[in-house]
Amino acid sequence: GDLRRLHLFFLSSRMLANICRSTTSIGRSTASLGTHRALRTRVMAASTTTTRETYDQLVHKLRDAAALGGISGLLGWDEMVMMPSGAAASRSRQKAALSAVLHSKATDPELGELLDRLAKADDLSEWEAACVRKASKQYVKDKALTEEFVRRESAQETRGYTEWVKARAADDFKGFAPVLKEWVELKKERAAMVDPNGNPYDTLADDFSAGLTAARVTEIFDAVKAELIPFLAELRDKGTAPDNSWLVDGDYDVEKQTALCFDIAKELGFDLDKGLLNVSVHPFTGGCGPEDVRMTTRYKQSDVTEGLTGTIHETGHALYEQGRNMADYAMDLPVNEAAGMAIHESQSLLWERMVALSMPFAEYLQPKLREKFPDAVGDRSAEDLYRAMNVVKMNNLIRVEADEVTYPMHIICRFEIERDLIEGTMAVEDVPAVWAAKMKEYLGVDVPGDAQGVLQDIHWNGMGAFAYFPTYTLGAMAATQIFETAKEQLPDLDADIRAGNFKPLREWLRENVHELGSLYETADDLLVKVTGKPLDPSIFVSYLKSKYSTIYNL
Repeated sequence: GDLRRLHLFFLSSRMLANICRSTTSIGRSTASLGTHRALRTRVMAASTTTTRETYDQLVHKLRDAAALGGISGLLGWDEMVMMPSGAAASRSRQKAALSAVLHSKATDPELGELLDRLAKADDLSEWEAACVRKASKQYVKDKALTEEFVRRESAQETRGYTEWVKARAADDFKGFAPVLKEWVELKKERAAMVDPNGNPYDTLADDFSAGLTAARVTEIFDAVKAELIPFLAELRDKGTAPDNSWLVDGDYDVEKQTALCFDIAKELGFDLDKGLLNVSVHPFTGGCGPEDVRMTTRYKQSDVTEGLTGTIHETGHALYEQGRNMADYAMDLPVNEAAGMAIHESQSLLWERMVALSMPFAEYLQPKLREKFPDAVGDRSAEDLYRAMNVVKMNNLIRVEADEVTYPMHIICRFEIERDLIEGTMAVEDVPAVWAAKMKEYLGVDVPGDAQGVLQDIHWNGMGAFAYFPTYTLGAMAATQIFETAKEQLPDLDADIRAGNFKPLREWLRENVHELGSLYETADDLLVKVTGKPLDPSIFVSYLKSKYSTIYNL
């Protein structure tokens, strides 16, 4: 299964909020007693409360919820990394109990009243107004879903995952199709509850990247598709692929890999006083906030690149979390949360691809690899390492094994299918045939069966995470654009990377991205602030063409 790029911590917390809605009937009848009296008291108090006092009350409630959310994050990390298998039942009860408390805080009527009053205030600071904006938006979403719906959605998560695992093992989409159809209908129903008049795909996408729309994604992806399809054909037909067999089919002691990756994470800037690095089946980054960030990776004895790229990728996420704003006006508030999954992905991919797949990084890494693995590396140069790290996997069918040139096409295929499913222009039964046709058109590969096609990902099938896929490639594009700006403002960046001095880039990202949190409403708004313009796919395409034309001797 693939949970590395899914970032389970983010999705689990969001789904946890959904599940908890179904477990919060405790005390409802008691709360209804004296409703009119309580309301009258609050209205009278509101008439004499200043904006500052109201905002302070809001902050108190939001920080209480954030602290409980941190506990939830620790439970999730422990479940994936440390928890004994026999503790699953007790952990389920613990999470259900915590969910009830979290939901009661998320939908507290007093919270709604505070947000309503502050929405009219004209004397809030920029950070305070952004905090109210984001908290209000989430409050509306939390209140929109009925308990009956959430119960059905929660049950579908369990059923969907179980049936998906069986269907993938049996290579049987036809048997799984009814489950996927139920997922599509549930997500359309969810979207209609949250925004009855909106485009359903847009409503779902907003959960993962604020303001993201099907139209905007289509515009960006069409531009990329028009450039990359012919470029991939040119690489395939005229290019000369580098030799990477010594990196991906060797013998690399796992203990030595672990020590190497641990050292690199520290040199990139991961703060071990406020973080942990462990091993798990599925690499992810979680924890409970900037002062306790926990990431995991995994290693493969024959392929040293898996541990390296996985560790650097998760370190990028971890640096974003550790770099969040700790000032009193931001700490533990919604405005300090990451600016959506596309931007979070941009930070992991900036380090994994823009830095770790660059020539200066190869010059930094090559002596370290030779020291740890002298027999495997031999007399191979930094240039050999750079080229080997950047091989395009032409015949690959599996998204999580794709390189940075072919990966966008895997995502575009998925986006176009999920968009049409949610908007009602494609039938579930047609998905395998459409998938196969797109993979042939976009990547020139034939799909031999459903397990290597539509059933390969957990996102739709096991979790109902429609509209998540685009954030991966949007993040890659944002990483390219942000890194280009960083190079303009840090003229010694290549030399610094070559020397293993990552502090200038890390601090630049902290100031220009990490500490800004969700101050700006959308990813495009943040990119305008950082780079001077919204997401521009031509920057990404130019980067890929320039880099791989050279590597493949076109």
